[in-house]
Amino acid sequence: MNHYETVFILNPVLSEDQIKETVQKYEDFLVSNGAKMIAKEDWGLKKLAYPIQNKKSGFYHLFEYTVDGEVINPLEVEFRRDERFMRYLTVALDKHAISWAERRRDKLKQKA
Repeated sequence: MNHYETVFILNPVLSEDQIKETVQKYEDFLVSNGAKMIAKEDWGLKKLAYPIQNKKSGFYHLFEYTVDGEVINPLEVEFRRDERFMRYLTVALDKHAISWAERRRDKLKQKA
């Protein structure tokens, strides 16, 4: 099981219900393929550094999870097929990135 982090940007014209449904769909996809969700964050609507598909903002979300490596390719194929996604990035985390992510989550919990 490898440790992964996926950040994706959803189209800003989506309603809040559509965003929740989309995020839940892909969380369910990962869990049904054997992933263990570690963290899920909603970063909200943010301004983009440059326009994507003539949009100047997007809804950012982050998933952190452990799963076998062969699940990543089908996940990204689904991202490409779904027009609600503007961009996505999946990275494998090494031991240093994992510890950094844990410290970041702890800081967020302390602020809340």
